[in-house]
Amino acid sequence: MHALTLASFLFFTGLVAFITWRVTRRDDHKSTSGLFLAGRSLTFPLIAGSLLMTNLSTEQMVGLNGSAFTDGLSVMAWEVVAVLALVALALFFLPRFLRSGITTIPQLLQIRFDSGTQLICNIIFLIAYAVILLPIILYSGAVGLQGMLDLQGLTGIQSDSVLLWGTVWLVGLIGSVYALFGGLRTVAVSDTLNGIGLLVGGFVIVYFGLQAVSDNAGIMAGWETLKESNPEKLNSIGGSDQQVPFSTLFTGVFLINLFYWTTNQQIIQRTFAAKNLAEGQKGVLLTGFFKLLGPLYLVLPGIIAYHLYADQGIRADEAYGHLVFNVLPPYLTGFFAAVMVGAILSSFNSALNSTTTLFSMGLYKGVLNKNATETQVVKASKIFGWVMAVSSMTIAPLLAGQESLFGYLQKMNAIYFIPILAVVLVGLLTKRVPAMGAKIGLIGGCLLIFAGYFIPPFTLLPAVMSEFHFVASIFVLMVLVMLLIGKLRPREVEWVHEDSGAVDLTPWKGAIPAGIILVVLVIAIYAAFAG
Repeated sequence: MHALTLASFLFFTGLVAFITWRVTRRDDHKSTSGLFLAGRSLTFPLIAGSLLMTNLSTEQMVGLNGSAFTDGLSVMAWEVVAVLALVALALFFLPRFLRSGITTIPQLLQIRFDSGTQLICNIIFLIAYAVILLPIILYSGAVGLQGMLDLQGLTGIQSDSVLLWGTVWLVGLIGSVYALFGGLRTVAVSDTLNGIGLLVGGFVIVYFGLQAVSDNAGIMAGWETLKESNPEKLNSIGGSDQQVPFSTLFTGVFLINLFYWTTNQQIIQRTFAAKNLAEGQKGVLLTGFFKLLGPLYLVLPGIIAYHLYADQGIRADEAYGHLVFNVLPPYLTGFFAAVMVGAILSSFNSALNSTTTLFSMGLYKGVLNKNATETQVVKASKIFGWVMAVSSMTIAPLLAGQESLFGYLQKMNAIYFIPILAVVLVGLLTKRVPAMGAKIGLIGGCLLIFAGYFIPPFTLLPAVMSEFHFVASIFVLMVLVMLLIGKLRPREVEWVHEDSGAVDLTPWKGAIPAGIILVVLVIAIYAAFAG
């Protein structure tokens, strides 16, 4: 069994690497446009595949299914509400981003405000990616693989700690090679290939999981059994004692989704690389359609695992790996593990590529060496990328012991998500708010949310009003402060959003109808499972 699992794992991993190399071997990896924006050449299938896979990593597969193991269907908010954010990206944000011709979100703030605002935003992104994002991707990936592949049996290593460190470093090193030597198009192609595998694998897990629930009487029988034995787990409306209470969908949960899909450098960098606006909009809205399917493979397996293993003392974040290991036939376990490694790599690659982009275009070219040549910028990005990779591989194993990995990720992300989103929105929607307002919004927002999480007596606020309502109130406060500053000390001249001429800005004719259909489907899904 172990030999078959290992052989299929190595075959599928090698196949993706080989196809990616064949497709991208002649790409330009020596210029900043080639390395960071794929030469602005991405079409909608690659944009959708890369968006989906950058998002869909083990912190989703392991973490969200772990949350579903505990709270049931209500945690699908992180998938379904994301569709509304993607519609906003396609119709509002993306036309403005492409008009600016930017490579990074901080560059937009430089165009709208000043270089000081850009520098602050860059530093916030870099610290957050180094301390929160990259380590969590590696840690959750290692935990998921340990559960799926029985690494103790495969390697003969009995120590959980040694296995965790070894897995983190192996995946981290492979991901670093992809990101730092390949560039964005290499990441996008490998993402799309792995995305196909992960979608297929995700639905296969649901199939075998429902078969296990029904004792091989068929998947519909398994679904009926789930509904009868665990009706409370299939309610889309989250209670006040759950991770995602229903009321938070309209405050913090919506805002975190909105930032994640419209302003998060790691995610939207591939939309900046769109061949034109129409291709970008098609790619974003296609991603929205796939996100509607998310609850099937990111939430339902957690509920299946609860039905099968709740009485066995399984921890929430171990549930998904345990289910995969127990219900998949051995010949498919290696394939699925290969796809999962691809998912970990794609998120890690994308985050690392975005991190080096932020450093190179923002700090290195913008502050440290303003006269740097293309060759110098690319070289500096690779050196910095290795520093970030090694630091994240060192921090990742130290995250062991978090109660809910996905909950921890969303909580920590809010510290910088909310202030940056507030500043970007105010920047795009107003003409007179000055740079001082943006700087207060960025620094003040981060400090207030950090204080609410970690510094008594401020910690009483999120405890009393829910963390998501708390971060939404900080968002509203920062927007009001910036608007007030814009009234009291406005810019001398109105900001004009000029067209950089980077790409064709003709919108896709089907964008608005497709957006409306996606919004209606979101409402229908919630209504169908409202308890």
